[in-house]
Amino acid sequence: FFSTIGNVLTGTLPTELGELSAVQSFEVDKNKLTGTVPTELGALSALTWLDLSSNELTGTVPTELGRLTALERLYASRNFL
Repeated sequence: FFSTIGNVLTGTLPTELGELSAVQSFEVDKNKLTGTVPTELGALSALTWLDLSSNELTGTVPTELGRLTALERLYASRNFL
């Protein structure tokens, strides 16, 4: 479980997050994160819940997230995606 909900974090999501292979829930909503969604998140094979909502992320949702076969919920609203 990885959660930083509402901590007003700034900056970008580091590509190293893709190394958290055992994480099942990744929640970084309600911060001020910028930049793009790292393609490396597609390596989080155990992930069932991904919440990127309410940030300032730009670009597109990476196609690599399609490899997340265990993913049940993806939230990315309130960004610039």
